[in-house]
Amino acid sequence: MDLFIETPDARSTTFLCSMGNAQLWQLDRITGPSSVVEQATALLTDSTYDQLTISDRACGGRRYSDVLENGSRRSLVYSYFEQLIHCDSIPTITNRYITGALLFEVTRNGNTERWRILMEDEKKVGMLYDTLGSLFQDGLSFHFDHVSDASGPLLALFDSISVRPEQRRVLELAAEKGYYETPRQTTLDELAAELDWPRSTVSYRLRQAEAALVEEYMSVN
Repeated sequence: MDLFIETPDARSTTFLCSMGNAQLWQLDRITGPSSVVEQATALLTDSTYDQLTISDRACGGRRYSDVLENGSRRSLVYSYFEQLIHCDSIPTITNRYITGALLFEVTRNGNTERWRILMEDEKKVGMLYDTLGSLFQDGLSFHFDHVSDASGPLLALFDSISVRPEQRRVLELAAEKGYYETPRQTTLDELAAELDWPRSTVSYRLRQAEAALVEEYMSVN
């Protein structure tokens, strides 16, 4: 946020998918002066940089990052996180209270970070609000907008997605077998056994398919 505060014409848009089981993946698009883009990209790919926590407690866990696009005034970074068991991040906290699939859109500009959350059930939104308010570090404040029906390109996310056949195969199998359900109904090892592929291949192709899906969302939004 310091980068965006110091450079008003810089901004970023992040799309996240929280998969439960302390896992999530995200895609960050940063635009602005080349110096800000370079610094923000370096932070997002730095394994020692804790970009998720909103409290004084570090998230820990494991992560994988890949720069999908790197230009002078824009970059696109894909990240995958797992084992976020004790992580005080907005996605993992939301997962504690809200059941079903969760999609997050985050925009940053100036001193403001704005989250939009697409959820299936808002019954425990009040509890989510209370928890977030109690965890923010000193100097941070937040405003909670009203819950409304979803509209716009977020709902058309899957309409025009284009991925390679081998990526689509593992993505469709993962969805069919309940990989994205909470609690998860299958594992990467079980998917690999059914496809007769190495586990590393399944993991890589699944991440690539997820990244393509999120990039498609970014292009229509």
